[in-house]
Amino acid sequence: MILEMKVPSPGESITEVEIAAWLVEDGDYVEKDQPIAEVDSDKATLELPAEESGIITFKAEEGDAVEVGAVVCLIDMDAKKPEGSGEKEVLTVATPKVEEKPAETKTTYASGSASPAAKKILEEKGISASEISGTGKDGRVTKNDAVKAVPSMGTPAGGSRGSEKSKLSMLRRKVAQRLVSVKNETAMLTTFNEVDMKPIFDLRKDFKEDFKAKHGVGLGFMSFFTLAVVRALKMYPDVNSMLDGDYKISHDFQDISIAVSGPKGLMVPVIRNAENLSFRGVESEVKRLAIRARDGQITVDEMTGGTFTITNGGVFGSMLSTPIINPPQSGILGMHNIVERPVAINGEVLIRPIMYVALSYDHRIIDGKESVGFLVAVKEALENPIEILMDNNPKKALEL
Repeated sequence: MILEMKVPSPGESITEVEIAAWLVEDGDYVEKDQPIAEVDSDKATLELPAEESGIITFKAEEGDAVEVGAVVCLIDMDAKKPEGSGEKEVLTVATPKVEEKPAETKTTYASGSASPAAKKILEEKGISASEISGTGKDGRVTKNDAVKAVPSMGTPAGGSRGSEKSKLSMLRRKVAQRLVSVKNETAMLTTFNEVDMKPIFDLRKDFKEDFKAKHGVGLGFMSFFTLAVVRALKMYPDVNSMLDGDYKISHDFQDISIAVSGPKGLMVPVIRNAENLSFRGVESEVKRLAIRARDGQITVDEMTGGTFTITNGGVFGSMLSTPIINPPQSGILGMHNIVERPVAINGEVLIRPIMYVALSYDHRIIDGKESVGFLVAVKEALENPIEILMDNNPKKALEL
């Protein structure tokens, strides 16, 4: 019996996938549930397991775009598993290595010199005879060599100058389309501010060891930023809204998308109902999602439905950037690297760890007053975390 394997639907609204890689060879015997291919959708890369055991026959090649529900391979379930499959004995015969001596090039007084006719042509072209390999006797540069010589347009460094053309993955192509559409279809604007990170540094210094020992996760910056954003979104609900044609959709919950780096590029999984999470809850969820993204196990559902995004370019050393909105959301907060800078505090110049933050927002739905107020609210919470985020009780807030 021949089984037709069809492309399953990776998620709502996805109608097409791309065969990223076959994990077996055409004609191999495969076991039921064995991963046989990786398929790219416009949101994630998924493994395709064999539905039954048997001999596989491909119906699509790597790089092919196939519709959801289309047949990608056949499995002959009546075929028997070959004996000793996968164990092939290869006989190698050692062959004595024979070293070939390079041909010697005879060098004489004529090597690199030009004939009178060749010399005149080279002078007209502005080329030195020493730049040309002569084909005449004993390496002499002939008239024909001079005629064929082309003036140098630069001095190659001697390294590789190869080029390679490769097709972008479906995920990367979709990301590119979305980024361009955001720039073209939204009134995107960015506002900036700076945050004195010393209060958070002091808290982490005092409690990070106890926090990790009790909860099994580190006390990072993401929990502070996520909870500061949740508070600011409640204060400025337009930043937590999105446009749908002529309508504004407002949310009474905060699903925070976080940008993490995965093997296929940047992915944006969602922390659901972040307003209900503690510091421990946020850090645990960030760790879980980051591991799943790193291992290529993140699902489409885990990257769908966020209401606001936080991205941290600081981990790569970025000082300042203008992050691009993650549609259909209306706002995104960009974190950056932390650098010790001189700042004026109470009339004194002090050295403090400063982070620049950026809020990109859709001006069609968010006014300047709301955007600036939102970012100031985030700054206030980060610079006064004990009072604003911990209700003046750090140990209780950190569940220690």
